[in-house]
Amino acid sequence: MTQRGYDKLVETLHFLKTTKREEISENMGRAIEDGDLRESAAYDEARMQQSENEARISELERQLERAMIIEEDATGGAGLGARVRVRDAKGKEHHFELVGTYEVDVLKGKISDASPIGKALAGRRAGEKVTVQLPKGSAEFEILSVDYQ
Repeated sequence: MTQRGYDKLVETLHFLKTTKREEISENMGRAIEDGDLRESAAYDEARMQQSENEARISELERQLERAMIIEEDATGGAGLGARVRVRDAKGKEHHFELVGTYEVDVLKGKISDASPIGKALAGRRAGEKVTVQLPKGSAEFEILSVDYQ
């Protein structure tokens, strides 16, 4: 995982352990003040939120314990942490950032280095063309730039 991805997980974990836990605690306190907990939807909801939050905290702690930070290296072409700009066969440009599996956010263009496109781009440089096997067939891309920021 990239240093940015690691830092983002640490930030998220801190938020869940502090702010989110406090919000849930306040919600539970209000539900308890309202009276009979056997029929309290608000209390049940707060308990469910607490359970989900604690599960996410455990998951993030495990990820951080196993995380290996990969140094970003522009000398070997596209790799973890690279921002790659490509043009497809129709002339449309796409921007991807190659990230570890825990950092994926497709809507923001962050794709896993283990995805079909990530594998095809790995080690490639600007000016090269790659063919990617996708579920609906193949796609060809020309790499326009590879940047590490």
